[in-house]
Amino acid sequence: MRKIFHSIWRIISAPFRLILWVVKSISKWIKTTFKNMQALFVDEPEDAPLPDAFAKAVENPMGLLEHINALRKHIFRSVLFMVITTAISFVYIRQILGWLTKPIGGIEALQAIEVTESLGVVMRVALLAGFSIALPYLILELWFFAAPGLKRKARVQGLIAIPVATILFVLGMAFAYYVMMPTALPFLLNFMGIKTAVRPASYIKFTTGLLFWIGVAFEFPLVIFALASMGLIQAKMLLNQWRVAIVIIAIISAVITPTIDPVNMALVMGPMILLYFVSIGLAFIAQGKRQQEGT
Repeated sequence: MRKIFHSIWRIISAPFRLILWVVKSISKWIKTTFKNMQALFVDEPEDAPLPDAFAKAVENPMGLLEHINALRKHIFRSVLFMVITTAISFVYIRQILGWLTKPIGGIEALQAIEVTESLGVVMRVALLAGFSIALPYLILELWFFAAPGLKRKARVQGLIAIPVATILFVLGMAFAYYVMMPTALPFLLNFMGIKTAVRPASYIKFTTGLLFWIGVAFEFPLVIFALASMGLIQAKMLLNQWRVAIVIIAIISAVITPTIDPVNMALVMGPMILLYFVSIGLAFIAQGKRQQEGT
């Protein structure tokens, strides 16, 4: 009888024990993370030339395996976190779709013509929303992997870059949604006076592609600033090669533009060209700081 009551109690308490285990695991992970961060801001890596570091890795392959194992853990945590954020996005998928389709009058304005079209749209939006929410953590995991091999100053700069990169990505998506889409959609939906029946797959592909790639494009100034700070590129070189840069931007815009019309291509090119010249200014600032530190 006692065994029966014990089994019943274990079944009843199973959800609570699971919640307690999750809370303890998260608490342990947070404590370990903060402890590792404190160590990263205290320890200074050994400054060895690249040939010596390569020779050391060849002589001690177990050290390389440790790095591969650490990378595996970072990738696993990143994927797990993105699964969680994607699941959260799936719960609120109707609200997200309502926000995405607001420029054309809401979800009711969409007309699906294929059986699985709506399901594919939901999965695409949930994945993109999950990635956007998880982006700061994904960058943090990348920082944790790279930080042990960086100087203390580079570690601090990398940690500061995480919220900056997130803000730039959000600004890019906001620019695409509030500036580019209200300009492009009326033109595209009523071109030549032809009324367009909007399909979920084509509209969501257009919208999410535009939001994502403009968000990525807004990261460009931060990347240029980081490269200039490390002395890998020069602002003067970027300025002298502006014509080549515009051609490359045009090619990239043609690749990432969801449609083949020049209007959308120009809408993508415009902010990217502006960001390129902003990046040149940031590169000049980074070079000035680098020269001051070198003197």
